[in-house]
Amino acid sequence: MGASSSSLLDESKISYIRGRTEAELKNFSPHYRRQSCVAFFCHLKDEVEQHRAGQAQLLKQKEPLQASEVLYKDSVLYFDDNRKWRERFVVVLADHSLELHDSQESYSKGTPARHKLLPTGGTVLTSEEKYTAVVDKAFPDPNGSKEEPSIPLVVVPGPLPVYLRLPYRRDSYFCFQQEEKRARFVSILNDCIRHQNQDHLKSMECEVQAFLKAIHFYRQEKGHYESWDMLVGTDYQVLTNQVMEELLPSLQTELLPKLKGKKPERKRVWFATVEATYELVHEQLRGGLESLKNECREATKQQEALIRSDMDQIINSQTFLETKLQALVSEPAVKYCTESVAPYLTSILEELMGPVSAGFQAARLLLEDELTRICKDFPQGGVTEELQSALQKVGCDRIEDCYQHVNVLKEQLQELRNRFKFSNSARVVHGTQSQMQQLMENAVYTFELLLQSALKDKPDKQASVMEKAKLRVLKQFDYDSSTVRKKIFQEALVDITLPAIRRNLAPACKTELQNFEQFIFADYTNFVQVENVYENILLNLLNNEVNKVVKEAASLKKNNLFADSTDLQCVSQSSLADSRTPPLSAPSSPPQVPASVALSQQAEQKISEDTHQTNESSVIPTVKITVSSPEPTSPLNVSQPTLPNNSSPIPEVSETEVSSTKPETIVPAEDSPAQSETPSSKEKDEVTEGSSVSTDRAVYLNSTAEEAPVSLVIAPETLNVEADEESKSVSPPKSEIEEESVQPDVNLTISAEVLPDVCAEDTAVGASVSDEHVVVDNEACEAEPSSNENRKETQDSPAADASPPPLHSVPDGLAEGAVGLASDPEAQICAVNTDSQEESAGNVQAIRDLIMEIIEVEDVVRPCAENQP
Repeated sequence: MGASSSSLLDESKISYIRGRTEAELKNFSPHYRRQSCVAFFCHLKDEVEQHRAGQAQLLKQKEPLQASEVLYKDSVLYFDDNRKWRERFVVVLADHSLELHDSQESYSKGTPARHKLLPTGGTVLTSEEKYTAVVDKAFPDPNGSKEEPSIPLVVVPGPLPVYLRLPYRRDSYFCFQQEEKRARFVSILNDCIRHQNQDHLKSMECEVQAFLKAIHFYRQEKGHYESWDMLVGTDYQVLTNQVMEELLPSLQTELLPKLKGKKPERKRVWFATVEATYELVHEQLRGGLESLKNECREATKQQEALIRSDMDQIINSQTFLETKLQALVSEPAVKYCTESVAPYLTSILEELMGPVSAGFQAARLLLEDELTRICKDFPQGGVTEELQSALQKVGCDRIEDCYQHVNVLKEQLQELRNRFKFSNSARVVHGTQSQMQQLMENAVYTFELLLQSALKDKPDKQASVMEKAKLRVLKQFDYDSSTVRKKIFQEALVDITLPAIRRNLAPACKTELQNFEQFIFADYTNFVQVENVYENILLNLLNNEVNKVVKEAASLKKNNLFADSTDLQCVSQSSLADSRTPPLSAPSSPPQVPASVALSQQAEQKISEDTHQTNESSVIPTVKITVSSPEPTSPLNVSQPTLPNNSSPIPEVSETEVSSTKPETIVPAEDSPAQSETPSSKEKDEVTEGSSVSTDRAVYLNSTAEEAPVSLVIAPETLNVEADEESKSVSPPKSEIEEESVQPDVNLTISAEVLPDVCAEDTAVGASVSDEHVVVDNEACEAEPSSNENRKETQDSPAADASPPPLHSVPDGLAEGAVGLASDPEAQICAVNTDSQEESAGNVQAIRDLIMEIIEVEDVVRPCAENQP
């Protein structure tokens, strides 16, 4: 498009541009100074209150690469500054910048790059027709409609061109001979654009947050409330874009009439003029903005002592101001939001959810295909360099196809221009694609970590280990996908609709804001700004409406969103050494009600008729399990739980054993009104009274006729109690049962708000049962229907755990915390008297560890529907 020397800028125009730039910086500076103090106060406040940024996910994330590391390198044809096509060696660094070297040899020798390209705000095009249309749209030629269609600015020597269109800067042109190489380069180039656009502005540093708020209020001062599509790149680039937006109209008025020659020549001169202007503005703003930052850094350092000493008073002042502003803002804001925003949120969300969910689903299928291929290609040999190299290439060639599902949002969101004046669909698209790419990278990295951890213990079982690692990574991908998509929807809905609320309320409220500065204590005016509090009120109001819509969408199966991704508090810190696994399912599974809600609802509904005891979290219910004898027995109420006399190994769990496990009955010792005598068989245990418990993943009592000990394993599933009406109708009074009892009962005390399911397998006559007193935390429990019909749905229901545990099956020996019951009453009572809270707390972790290993085994023995071939 021509060198800068061919521009129309003379000394007078250069002076004019510098004067306008200085004026813009002077007007922007007060906003930045105010927001710098506010951002610094918020930073110290979060530090004191220990707020954690970001949302926990299950997949592990790799540490970011060093900026000097290489992501891509190859030789391509490039249209250089001399307007000639030459072969250049292109290197893409980890900071997503492009370096153009003369050759691979010069790059290897360490010669500086001939040219460094920052594709911020760029658009990649592979069709000459589309590129020409974009260029014509950017060229404000008043005579363009009277002329013939323009000829290309650059003649491409090969069949596969790549055009990089950059705003306010010179475009770049590349050419390839092979489609595979071009596709790879286009994918890398699009990645660079996304990261260059958003990475810096997503930082939570004080200076970045202060700049974003300052540019936001600066644009509002000029009457711009909409989401800005040029809010991309570094703070210098953003401010330069703002100045260019102000300068271009005057340059067009003065310089366009002076353009002579044919249309291609006029284009070259005009774009060269725009580029020269951009370089002047950017260079001047870089120095001015850096001086402004240094000034604010010194000011905030001097105020740090005051902020820390008066933190509570500053917060109280801010709260008082917010209370006063609520009276002014709430009524008109609620009215406008109710009438003009809330009715459209559902339809906007529907437009967003289709393409976004399709993109994430395509990414999941791609991940599954790639991991399956790797499992087949590397059946043995450990985590070798070849395997690591294959993992690094997962999705590189096909991820662009997944992005195409999201690209349709650019057209679908165009209808929002009229109602909400929203035109920044590229931000939504790029943000979604970046999240898809990040999830893919996290999944591959987690898969590699799982292999490294598990193969240390089982180096000879790589095939099974890889398959189990793949299934676990896919489950964790489902959970993280749901979490990320909900965040995308929330941010997009706010980004689309909040500017409309601001614009509507501005005439009535903006002029009144300065009157509220009197409610701020004089010493704290630097840290509490009326405009910030006003914006927060509007944002909180809109967030309430948006969250309702997103939660409603999450409750529908078709949207593949988990109903609540915050009901598990242990997902933020995943550990590969933890013996728990999140029983998640495919994204097509129905959403699951939070465990605590489901448990409380079922307990109230099905136990309320049989119990008169107050249900408090501090009360520890007692579950009584009676071991049968050859003679008919009645339970004897033993008031104390027991500790084991010995430990028994857990028998090997086979498919036959799991499928043949039969649910038995249990009864809370204090809650049962009556119990009936039931003759016992020589080959079955009798577990008495009141509640019939069934579950898909439950407690298994495994024993044989030769082995006396019986092992009890409790899985973190749901309590589902049904009253045994026949037993109740014929049960004698409780006192009679206690007198007639021949064999003592054993009470298993479970410290939890609700009880987990217990299923007992058939045991032999006279079997002695032993192990420890167990406390189960109800946070590990999940809601589970009791019927066989509901059981299949529940297997597909998503649940989440914190960490990818080791890929082992059930251990050969009895793990610490496995449950057993002792048959010696004297030893039981004696052991219970010596029990302590520390031992109970230790058993909590032990039983939860064993629980999740049992779930892991069941995933292999009886896999979920989505994992079956």
